[in-house]
Amino acid sequence: MRTTHRPLTTVALALSLFMAALEMTVVSTAMPTVVGELGGLQSYAWVFTAYMLSSTVTVPIYGKLADLYGRKPVLLFGIGLFLAGSVLSGLSTSMNMLIAFRTLQGLGAGAMQPVSLTIIGDIYTLEQRAKVQGVFSGVWGLAGLVGPLTGGLIVKYLTWHWVFFINVPVGLGALALLVFFFHEQVQHKPQKLDYAGALLLSAGVVALLFGVQGIGRNLPELLLGAVLLAAFVWVERRVAEPVIPMSIFKNPAITISAVAGALFSAAMFGATTYVPLYVQGVLGGSPTLAGGMITPMIVGWPVASLFAGRLLLKTGFRPLIVGGLGLTVIGTGAMALLLKPESSLLIPELAMALFGIGLGFTATSLLIAVQTSVGWELRGVATASHMFFRTIGGALGVGLMGGVVVSQLMKDPSVPLAAANELLGPEHGRGLSPALFQTLSGALGTGLTINFWIICAATVGAFVAGLFFPKVKRREDVALSSTDVAAPH
Repeated sequence: MRTTHRPLTTVALALSLFMAALEMTVVSTAMPTVVGELGGLQSYAWVFTAYMLSSTVTVPIYGKLADLYGRKPVLLFGIGLFLAGSVLSGLSTSMNMLIAFRTLQGLGAGAMQPVSLTIIGDIYTLEQRAKVQGVFSGVWGLAGLVGPLTGGLIVKYLTWHWVFFINVPVGLGALALLVFFFHEQVQHKPQKLDYAGALLLSAGVVALLFGVQGIGRNLPELLLGAVLLAAFVWVERRVAEPVIPMSIFKNPAITISAVAGALFSAAMFGATTYVPLYVQGVLGGSPTLAGGMITPMIVGWPVASLFAGRLLLKTGFRPLIVGGLGLTVIGTGAMALLLKPESSLLIPELAMALFGIGLGFTATSLLIAVQTSVGWELRGVATASHMFFRTIGGALGVGLMGGVVVSQLMKDPSVPLAAANELLGPEHGRGLSPALFQTLSGALGTGLTINFWIICAATVGAFVAGLFFPKVKRREDVALSSTDVAAPH
């Protein structure tokens, strides 16, 4: 059997995560400009939620496939699908096309982050894993620094289409490194994938997403989603190879990590989606300036993550989780209270920095706690389940907030919703009458302010959940050398 080259495999995994991190900042920077060109402000949230929805429902499926058939083929497939979706998104000529191809992109992304993190859990021990977080913290930090600037320059000097094309060289590099330098020995067993569970999970999440965007009008969709997810749990308790084994939630560390992860991800994705929109649509900032509001969060996150990886071996998981979530409450509370149409841009920058630092301490500690709680045979599905709850929280949160914005813009039936697109165009609404501009800008500002309070409430909920996090034994993993990156025989 060929041996795994651990350093180059780590580089490949870092490139995969770099694409995911860069995608967040670059697309958020460009989206107000996209709406200004293509129209469809009412579909603004769907560009993000379609991506998150498709990645959400596939995360646990990819995690299960990685446990059954190995990490490598699943990750290669995911990166390939992500690149195909990126190219097609860049070729889009309408908002509907963009949403469709972002869905395809998300289908690939569903494999990239959880399987990459699972491989890290396979090839590094607990102590090594805590230290290697510095490498991946640097990846997120670099993406946070170059993403907004890159997105702003692309929009200014090229076209927004190129924010998707830049994924291609990075993805091809990751694919090449994984093909030649990552090798694993997997004991294949005849297994039957839980298709019924996967279908019920996907349908339930879709129904919930449509329901939360209705702002009280889509009760049937919410009820349908609840019924489908209840049926999913019923099926998972009875099949031999469930997509998400319900038994893992007997571990309180995994259960509380799922709840806290879903809530802080709703806040995180809400902030990265709607803070740039507020800066460009309400404060009149440029695309580069709007995207730059995310940078303090994405830089603060990896810096805190670096310290968290080193501290958790001394302090344990709980102090870092509770302390980090406390910082997120302070950051989002400041944003909800202080961000006004006449506010200084220093307010969102400081608020997002605190938010990011808190997330860095929290997310790192929760992930390592989950991976430490299970053995190899469940590490893929446990990691994927944790990421699933984080992504479903983000998808539902962004969908709910998108419904809030649209409902505010549609309050006055005499104001055409299409006119709101001009607020985000290159002229920032200069073609609108002063009265119409004031009405639309005020409605957009009101909707986004409500969203900031929703973001704050989500972090408060996560903090409360974190208070119940148990004391997890930080057991020493069995060291895996670069020649034994495989499932046990």
